[in-house]
Order: sequence, then C-alpha cells, then structure tokens
Amino acid sequence: MTKRFSVDRRRVLGAFAVTALAGATGVQAQGFPAKPVKIIVGFAPGGAVDIIARAVGTQLSSSLGQPVLIDNRPGAGTNIAMRALVDSPPDGYTLMLAANSLAANPSLYSPPPLDPARDITPISLVGRVPVVLAVGAGTSIDSLQAFIAAAKAKPRGITFGSPGNGSTPHLAIALFERRAGIQLSHIPYKGGAPAIADVLGGHIAAVAVNALEVQPHVKSGKLRVLAVMTPSRSGIFPEVPTVAESGFPGFEAAVWYVFIGPAGLPAPVVTRLHADIQRAMATDEVKSRLTTAGGEVLPGPVERATTLIAEERARYEKLIREEGIKPD
Repeated sequence: MTKRFSVDRRRVLGAFAVTALAGATGVQAQGFPAKPVKIIVGFAPGGAVDIIARAVGTQLSSSLGQPVLIDNRPGAGTNIAMRALVDSPPDGYTLMLAANSLAANPSLYSPPPLDPARDITPISLVGRVPVVLAVGAGTSIDSLQAFIAAAKAKPRGITFGSPGNGSTPHLAIALFERRAGIQLSHIPYKGGAPAIADVLGGHIAAVAVNALEVQPHVKSGKLRVLAVMTPSRSGIFPEVPTVAESGFPGFEAAVWYVFIGPAGLPAPVVTRLHADIQRAMATDEVKSRLTTAGGEVLPGPVERATTLIAEERARYEKLIREEGIKPD
C-alpha cells in the first residue's frame, strides 16, 4: 500500500508540475510583451541580414511597444548564434533572423549543431535575395548558355569563387552544376569580397555571391551578371534573365531570411509576433531595404516558413551528402 501510494503521489505531483508550467507559460504569453525583445543575428553588423533585422526591428519596436535590440553573434557559420537561440527561454523575448545556414548546417557539421524540426519555432518568412553568377566584363562569355558551353568543352576547367565551402552561393552553384550537367572547379574564399577581387583580377573565371555584392562592379562596367537564381528577375538587374528563363524551368536557389524562436514558443506569442512582422514587411522602409539588396518581401502564414525550412533542409542534405561538401 505504501509503495503504491508513493507512486500515485509522484504521478499527481508530476501532473501538477506540468499543469503549473503550462499555466505559467500561458500567463507569460498573455502579458507579452512586457520587456525588451532581442533579435540575434549570426553575422557582423553592416551585412544584409543585419540591415534587414534592424529595419524590421525598428517597426517591431513601435508595434510591440518595447525596445527591440540587435545581438550580433558572428562565427562558426552562424552556429554560435543558433546555439544562443536554442538555449534561450521560449518566451518570445529572444528571436533570430536566420538564413539558409539554418537548413544547411545540420548536414554540413558533425555532430549537427541543431535539428530545425525539434529545436526551433518558425515565426515568419521575411524575404529572399538572389544568388547571381557573374564573370569579368572583358571575357567572351556573355550569357549563361555560353558559360555552360565553355564548361562542357573543358570539364573542371572553369573556376568559380564563393564566400566559402557550404555557403549559400556555393550550394546554389552545386545545384546548378547538377541541373546543367557541367563540372566546375570551386575556389572557396573567406567572404564574397575577396572572391570578387580575384574575378576582377582575372585569377578565376566566375563568382557566385548575392546580388548586392556585385552591384557596384556591374555599374562600373567591370563585372557582367550572367543569371540570377530567384524565380523572378532582380529589381537591381532587371535586364538579367533568371536561370529558369535560360532553359532550366523551375530552378531556384536564393538567399532567404526567416524569423525563428526557440522550441516551445507559446502559440499566442507566435501569433502576435507573426502579425507584427507581417505589418513590418508591408512598410516602405523594410520593402526598400530588401529591394536595395536586389530582393523582395515574401509575406505569408507561419506554415510557409515551416515548409520552406523543411524543403530546403531536405534539398541541402541530399546535395551535401552526395557531393561530400565540408565546411571551411
């Protein structure tokens, strides 16, 4: 009798604890927001993710009635920032503006730094910016078709640079190589700027980076963009065709941005944050920031963010495994 009473007592106490925790979470959700909100960014200040996070954060501060702070935590391919998010309390006061590394890193690193299906709560997709393929303006290659022909004539003889092994532009070109049936030689750099410098210097044939990074060099007549990898043309390169338009229907490889929270974020908090982020995306300031970067806002329900993360994770996992891609 005593033993059974002890077991039953533990069960009752356990159930009480769960109920109390759920009640406390519900009370916190009802009072949200009651203090400043932090947005973690896995990159240094001044980059595209940081700029967009600050633009959205300014609008969120007004709608939430609380200060919104940006916490830059660069390093380890954004794994440092993602770990800080995963380890934070699921109360809505710590968010992260993540990009493609959220979907790619679980396959790039061993052990995986996180499991997106288990460790995060998607809140809202924000937008996307195209990856572009560019060459020096003095080369005879003046179209994507000409680039493909040159690559087929000399397998692995065409070099291209990217911001690093496992970076979004690197993975984008790896996907394109498969689709086009070509083999290129990848040269990883520590960022897009040195890769661009080597194209300008004639040391490599091409470069894959986000659209914003090559814009000044295209304007100065030193670089030529062969294709953009979003489904629609870029606002800053309207004359440049997409890869899909160039003979590869359905092809897409873009840099995307999504707001996430730690696992277990209460539904009322997710609903509130999603609604406020959607309103922020409709403002001229946020639209302008993405347009200036050559991208576009992508409004939609929470499920759109959830689906994108899952689909991109599956696509990257297959590519990284089969190509044996390793991080820098």
